[in-house]
Amino acid sequence: MDCGKKECSWSSWKGQVMAGTVVDLLHWRDVRQSGLLFGSVLLLLFSLTQFSVVSVVAYLALATLSATISFRVYKSVLQAVQKTDEGHPFKAYLEVEIAMSPEQISKYVDKVQLYVNYTLKELRRLFLVQDLVDSIKFAVLMWLLTYVGALFNGLTLLILAVVSMFSMPLVYEKYQTQIDQYVGLVRTQVNTIMGKIREKVPGAKRKDE
Repeated sequence: MDCGKKECSWSSWKGQVMAGTVVDLLHWRDVRQSGLLFGSVLLLLFSLTQFSVVSVVAYLALATLSATISFRVYKSVLQAVQKTDEGHPFKAYLEVEIAMSPEQISKYVDKVQLYVNYTLKELRRLFLVQDLVDSIKFAVLMWLLTYVGALFNGLTLLILAVVSMFSMPLVYEKYQTQIDQYVGLVRTQVNTIMGKIREKVPGAKRKDE
């Protein structure tokens, strides 16, 4: 679906702003905001390790409702005592438009469809051994994941992923030169080994070689 120039420019600008915000949060540009988000996500994940998803959602909903109901009653009593008519305390938020337009829904559906199609094509290519070396890499990765799965469950891996997301950017910024150097060495070694495999194993060379 084609969009107008102004709409596309607005969507592109909004996407850039959101991407910049995420980068700022992960790089701790604002320590207060990053700390609040990091702590909230970790608290939620640790809660899920102790309670079921239903319980965590129910407790969060109850906590939110307790806060909003208490604030609503407090403001109503305050208005009655002061004999003012300020209206609903959450009026500004109730009037905010949160519905998604058909164009937005179509855009996100198209993106999801693009990622799904790409993933399916890649899996077909790997499982049907279109490129022998790439399939071997995938097999090694799956073999390593069997050990990871034996040591950690999904929530533990998710917690480690969140901690890494909020810590690795800072580490990379501080030691970028050394990290790039070691990554380059590892990549060179891997490419050398894979090149030798392609030369030794019949049918392992890419079609364009």
